[in-house]
Amino acid sequence: MAKKQPLIWFLLNIFRYFVCRLTHQRALALGAFLGGTVARFTPKRVKAATGRCSRELAVSYEEAFSVVKAAYRHFGMAAAEFARMPVAASKINDIVFPHGLENLESALERGRGVMLITAHIGNWEYGACWCARNGYAVNALGADQRDDRLTDLIMELRRSGGYRALGKKNDMKAVYKALQAKEIIAVPIDQDAKGAGVVSMFLSNPASTPTGVAKLAYRLGCAVVPVFCIRRDEGGSFDFHFLPALRGRNGEPFGKDVQAAMDDCNDIISQWIRKYPNQWLWMYPRWESVERGEVKCAAGSTREEIR
Repeated sequence: MAKKQPLIWFLLNIFRYFVCRLTHQRALALGAFLGGTVARFTPKRVKAATGRCSRELAVSYEEAFSVVKAAYRHFGMAAAEFARMPVAASKINDIVFPHGLENLESALERGRGVMLITAHIGNWEYGACWCARNGYAVNALGADQRDDRLTDLIMELRRSGGYRALGKKNDMKAVYKALQAKEIIAVPIDQDAKGAGVVSMFLSNPASTPTGVAKLAYRLGCAVVPVFCIRRDEGGSFDFHFLPALRGRNGEPFGKDVQAAMDDCNDIISQWIRKYPNQWLWMYPRWESVERGEVKCAAGSTREEIR
């Protein structure tokens, strides 16, 4: 049974109450303020996030600190946006503006389903909402939270956005069923997979990377389309970018070589993080399992060789 988090649950409900009653812009201003406040009251986490940012982007500590502070404000805004999903979903076409939609259409024409891969950058939830509100059958995968009430809330907010919340990333039966029905699976893949992943370069260092995308693509023949829903400056609107479907190397089907497939996924995600560093989740210890030695590089290879 998941652990209850009464204080977080109480504060979250107060936050939801206010942001759903404010105008969109005022709700975002509140979110940005609270994000900055969290940063001020969690100096150790900010220091760790700044160290990661400085190391991975090869920038000074001062520059990385500015990026991380902006990221805290951004995710405060993103939290307000997600909490407002029941209010904002009907207006999503005034908030999110697609680019490269032909890449999604051509992927769907294959008739094998589509996996939209992204990262915790921008507002991936509004991207999924835009797809659902524009006639695409979207299923969003996500990890369970420590408190079951938080998991249920996330699923409820996703349903209010018009897309299906599958809940558990290991709910493979539901994933198979959706792809076989020629639907879309949307999933961020920038989390530490620990012992269940492959070691692949992420930004400037190796990290354990989940392999489900590659394995499903090869097994079912579904297309894999990278997408990024990026905030315009610090405003409340987004550019939703659909990239061309990924192809395997040397003419092979994508996913046959799992390592190469996930290397390519990480390379694309890294490019977008470098373009919009203040919208990525530096607070998350993406490289932790490799850094701690819990996950080893492939036999016979070193960290330098992976680079």
